[in-house]
Amino acid sequence: MTELSPPPGQPGPGQPDRSQPDRSQPDPSKPDPGEPGGRAARMRAALAQAFDPVALQIEDDSARHAGHAGAAPGGETHFTVRVITNAFAGMSRVQRSRAVHLVLAAEFAAGLHALSLDLRTPVEKTAV
Repeated sequence: MTELSPPPGQPGPGQPDRSQPDRSQPDPSKPDPGEPGGRAARMRAALAQAFDPVALQIEDDSARHAGHAGAAPGGETHFTVRVITNAFAGMSRVQRSRAVHLVLAAEFAAGLHALSLDLRTPVEKTAV
């Protein structure tokens, strides 16, 4: 009996289907949402390394945004971030925001949807 060959581009018996991306292995270019410590811990580490803050606070606001655009069932999509650092001296509010977004670009690519930012220098913190 003769075996029939599969149509071109189709896997044969016992061969993996290569028509779809292999999702069995995590994409190493994107943060793993299940990584110990979660997104807030990764954000804290990235921001601390980039800005050497004197104060850093990260709050997960995802529960308040359930059902809104960008919200995910597991949360970790909406955060309030407060950073007080000398690194922001001489920067406008827009420049500070862009700097934080750049540092967290991998998180945005992996499902982070929105940030509420409070970005100040130590002098500005005491003036408020």
